[in-house]
Amino acid sequence: MADALFLSLWFPSFDLDEMMARALAVMRQFPFSAVQPGITYVAMHPVSWGEPTIFEQRLRPGIPPDDAVLLASDLLHEDYAYLFEAFWDLWVLSDQREWILQPSLVKFLVHGVDFEESVYEHEGHIEIDFGIDSRFLQEDVELDSETETRVRANVQKLVEFTNKAEKSSGASARLLWSESEENLAQKLIARLQKVQ
Repeated sequence: MADALFLSLWFPSFDLDEMMARALAVMRQFPFSAVQPGITYVAMHPVSWGEPTIFEQRLRPGIPPDDAVLLASDLLHEDYAYLFEAFWDLWVLSDQREWILQPSLVKFLVHGVDFEESVYEHEGHIEIDFGIDSRFLQEDVELDSETETRVRANVQKLVEFTNKAEKSSGASARLLWSESEENLAQKLIARLQKVQ
């Protein structure tokens, strides 16, 4: 069953003057899509997700993370959350039953320490929403050697980004998790063992 997949990052400190610098350090490690590069959407949410945005902008074409962070830097508040959207290319099986690299949406959520009753304590100062895990597991596709290669390539991209994001941003803790709390590594191992 498909499950939403997230990466949460916590930092030793996350003051106003550090928020965007840390977010930028994470986004600079992201392997942007060749077809849809850059940050394609920026939004600012005051107090909680239930409140209307005070700023949002779609960006076509996408802009570099440095420029996206500048858009948000004018309105820094500890009780705001900042949303940045981007795409990366993942292997998917097309309708013609061919493997293609397709842009896949990823959301970067930067939680101010007072946003939504300190949601960062559970979800991270920075939370990255990768969408559903089936993008990585391809559970609806018959498992053969080519499918295994594509699944491994998608998972490798996820792991490499996770490691780089943690190291480059100075994170003190990270957690790759899903809404159902099922372990992605265990699901992947179970999936790949079927091909052997």
